Amino acid sequence: MIRLNVFVQVEADKLEEAISAAKELTACSLKETGCVAYDTFRSETRPDVFMICETWADQAVLDAHSASDHFKKYVGVLESLGKMKLERFEF
Repeated sequence: MIRLNVFVQVEADKLEEAISAAKELTACSLKETGCVAYDTFRSETRPDVFMICETWADQAVLDAHSASDHFKKYVGVLESLGKMKLERFEF
């Protein structure tokens, strides 16, 4: 399995738009074959940061996710609103 932790940092005036895009991405991604878990968490200590935590069955389904229309749309929105940092773990 593959776990991705994606940290997103945005300006306060763009936070709600970014959270909304992350929630839409989460809702679409949860319907994908091979998605084990997908969720969005807001930081309790840094109001400008939230995290998307996703778990995929294998690289093939992660590749399909990355090529999906909803991924391109909502990740594009997130990239336009702030900075993103990715952590990857395989287990």
